[in-house]
Amino acid sequence: MPRGPDAAGAGQGRSLADQLFNADSVGDLARDFAVLPGFDPERFLRDTLPGLGALPLMARLDHLADGLQAQLPRDFPAMADALEAAMPPPLDPARGDDDFGRFIHAVHGVLAARHGLDHPDRALDLLHAATRRFSMEYAIRPFLNRWPDLTLARMADWVEDPHYHVRRLVSEGTRPRLPWGRAVRIDPAAPLPLLDRLHADPTRFVTRSVANHLNDLTRRHPRAVLDRLGRWRAEGRQRPAEMDWITRHALRGAVKRGDADALAHLGFRPGAVGADLRLKTPEPRIGEALRFAVTLTADTPLPVLVDYRIGFARPGRPAEKVFKLKTTEIVPETRTTLKKSHPLKGDATTFRLHPGPHTLVIQVNGADVASAGFELRA
Repeated sequence: MPRGPDAAGAGQGRSLADQLFNADSVGDLARDFAVLPGFDPERFLRDTLPGLGALPLMARLDHLADGLQAQLPRDFPAMADALEAAMPPPLDPARGDDDFGRFIHAVHGVLAARHGLDHPDRALDLLHAATRRFSMEYAIRPFLNRWPDLTLARMADWVEDPHYHVRRLVSEGTRPRLPWGRAVRIDPAAPLPLLDRLHADPTRFVTRSVANHLNDLTRRHPRAVLDRLGRWRAEGRQRPAEMDWITRHALRGAVKRGDADALAHLGFRPGAVGADLRLKTPEPRIGEALRFAVTLTADTPLPVLVDYRIGFARPGRPAEKVFKLKTTEIVPETRTTLKKSHPLKGDATTFRLHPGPHTLVIQVNGADVASAGFELRA
């Protein structure tokens, strides 16, 4: 999810599409391109603003690309030159995280993918420049599909790029399950030698992408992920604390799915656990909180990773989500009580709540140990 100047206004009732693509941000884009000889920013605004608000987020990006394309050279090398000339200054290379740039500048990648597939070398040069303004992980995936060897070879050079946004593109662009991104047909093992180099990166922006890439892989190749994490730790090229963070983040999906090998890799072994679950709000209303407490016991010392799952009532198929509760250790002959107040927000933009019967399940080291039902009221 992009953060930065475009995210101003979040939480004030505006949709994400309106936060990112609006009269102000489109006006800024028009001023970027006004530096090009013959480009008419007023014409661009007339062509794009009237229909913008009715479109979903990604369609707005295509709509703006259409408006720019109408005033850019048709020949792709000349178009690429114009796009580079209209780019804002690069993002600060001295930063290491929390500098996503502005989604409005993803339009350079849309045009690169739309018109540059027959000119891969020039298009990849353009994406190298553009990703220093906003990540090009969506735009590079068509090149991975059509020109896999060329694109991966270029990425092998980008691993050493001085700008961390370029280095991140290597991992993020090749992710097997990139949100919003088109599927890539390359062998999932092909990018792993690049991740071998990137996992030791000094910036969290890059290592987070590496961990997300591995998290994607755990769905189909869990053993390969565990082997890689073990090898990286043995090599000692990354700081131990950061390697710990990469490992936890890379295995988070496997842990939520209760994968025993992933849990064991993190030091959480199976064990007999007693659990007493008590709901303090058995009939919460939308906008209130589900409050509960669970008391855990064990006969032997046991490090535990405790999650909880909520099964949500939906008009169609029920939905279930996993949430973190606590990482702790159960000591014999003691009772470990964990409490939680889970907000049931009625105005969330990404997941709508519906009244009806819900379920709460407590999961310890991947195993279900207690459950209860509750009724969500309107």
